[in-house]
Amino acid sequence: MEILKICNQKLKYFNYSDNTIKAYIYYIESFLNKSDKPYQHLVAKDFQNYLDNFNFSSVSQQNQIINSIKFLYEKVLNKKYTKVKFTRPRKEKRLPQPIDEKFLREKIDQIKNIKHHTIISLTYSVGLRRSETINLKIRDIDSNRMQIRIIQGKGKKDRFVPLTENILNKLREYYKIYKPKEYLFNGQNSLQYSGTSLNNIVKKYIGKDYHFHQLRHSTLTHLTDKGIDLRVIQKLAGHNSSKTTEIYTKVSNKNLGKLPLF
Repeated sequence: MEILKICNQKLKYFNYSDNTIKAYIYYIESFLNKSDKPYQHLVAKDFQNYLDNFNFSSVSQQNQIINSIKFLYEKVLNKKYTKVKFTRPRKEKRLPQPIDEKFLREKIDQIKNIKHHTIISLTYSVGLRRSETINLKIRDIDSNRMQIRIIQGKGKKDRFVPLTENILNKLREYYKIYKPKEYLFNGQNSLQYSGTSLNNIVKKYIGKDYHFHQLRHSTLTHLTDKGIDLRVIQKLAGHNSSKTTEIYTKVSNKNLGKLPLF
């Protein structure tokens, strides 16, 4: 479909991430198939009706579909924004759900598979996002400076996070056995480990009710528990705003020991 190729080119031009491009193209294609008319004949009412009658499964999906359709409407078809109400849903105010530190450390210590043990230990040590763990390359591990380079994290930003002796030793042991190529963690039939596989190993070793991103939540919460300066945690996490990091103070247990007063 010609219009999808144009959308793809525009998304790349505006430097959207590969995952975002994939999601936008999927939702734009779904919209075009549903409209059942040539894109040249689409009018504001077609866009509005689609959004008004879509059965969204979550606020996150709703926002992504709105973003996708809005991109097609404004950036590709060059239509005026005022003719369609791209109304945003109210944000869900959900607090991060960290895993108990003692429980998590005990579970990690019990992992015998060196590859899985290394993936979870490394991720938890510096609070990596799932995509950041997947995209790590061998060259990103700097044992001289004891740093890990995170390239093109969320928001297309690069940053450095600390590499501990403990994690470095685990990585060296892992490397001797698996000898990865290019990417630090290879999949069974690909150069990169998959997001689904990351979630699966967390469910296997930590518990079926947990997911991979909770390792990051746990890292940032446990650091807050230990009284680490929020500005340091913000830099480690790669947060643009300190307000994002401050969320972890709301789930921290460091001051709960002073309660109740009676």
